[in-house]
Amino acid sequence: MVTLEQKVLAKNDDLAAANRAWLAERRIRTVNLMSSPGAGKTTLLERTIRDAGDARPVAVVEGDQETRLDAERIRRTGCPVVQVNTGAGCHLDAAMLRTALDRLDPADGCLLFVENVGNLVCPALFDLGEDAKAVIFSVTEGTDKPLKYPYMFAAADLIVVNKLDLLPYVDFDLDACREHVASVNPKAEVVAVSATRGDNLGSWYDWLAIS
Repeated sequence: MVTLEQKVLAKNDDLAAANRAWLAERRIRTVNLMSSPGAGKTTLLERTIRDAGDARPVAVVEGDQETRLDAERIRRTGCPVVQVNTGAGCHLDAAMLRTALDRLDPADGCLLFVENVGNLVCPALFDLGEDAKAVIFSVTEGTDKPLKYPYMFAAADLIVVNKLDLLPYVDFDLDACREHVASVNPKAEVVAVSATRGDNLGSWYDWLAIS
């Protein structure tokens, strides 16, 4: 099983390298968004697309096991989007992204978001050819998520703590959360936001370089 896993990941890495070269040639910055279901990825994306305005064109690849619900939400913003349904699969891989790119044909110089399947385990294992990984989790999920799912948080370039507007109503310690993140990934930046209310979204936009 270990040998098989190594071969699968090695093939994926080769495809990811080809994706990365294709995207770099077109000056497309690609961000892989990962989270558990319900953390607010799609809401954050909707808000980001609307706030980006003319600063930079945006395109989205949506990953889900079934339905086109999230893609329809993104489409209503006017943003180009392609849905990838994985069926029983728990993550997107580099081959899926390659197929999606062919269908989407994102504009040169755009900001491309890949909204991965909701899962705090498998998506971290698969390089897609992205420039950066952002992990989103909400205050409703508990302070200990970085410790319980260390590989996901260790793989991230940015940690977004979402639903800050609910902080007064849940048992969540933001300072302890930052300490937990630092223990598994000292290099990751942590920003706390509310995608619905708009709290601190400037920090998120600064990281994306669209502010």
